Amino acid sequence: MSETEIMSETETAAARFARFDLTAIAASLPETADTLLVDTYLTDRDSASARVFRVYKGTPPHYHATSDEYLYVLSGRGTFWMEDPATVAEFGPGQLLFFARGTVHALPEILAEPVVFLSVDAPRRTPTDIVFVNPDDGSPESFMARNAR
Repeated sequence: MSETEIMSETETAAARFARFDLTAIAASLPETADTLLVDTYLTDRDSASARVFRVYKGTPPHYHATSDEYLYVLSGRGTFWMEDPATVAEFGPGQLLFFARGTVHALPEILAEPVVFLSVDAPRRTPTDIVFVNPDDGSPESFMARNAR
């Protein structure tokens, strides 16, 4: 397998090692989406999962009940807060954002596109593990393309 080849979820779940071209994976994400984000899993193991995702719209306050999340900014700029809207700050390429399970967080503004993250969730976060603080703000189906299928 070449470094630029994108492995399927089944292949990565069984793999003991892999190499990923994050630039190529990010470039393969669609230019637009009806959902807040679109992602591609790199690994999908019980202990942790890794994926690349692009954010298309600001994300309202939400949290994940089952895993901690590490977000490495690959491209784009925006604002992000964790725990309290008063912590809002700009983010950009090369920064790592971390928050433990249950931490409310939001990405209110996209300042430069495309906003693409490398995400590591530990332990694995199921795609439907998203709880909006205000249920009217969304659902797992409106959050992620994979959940809308």
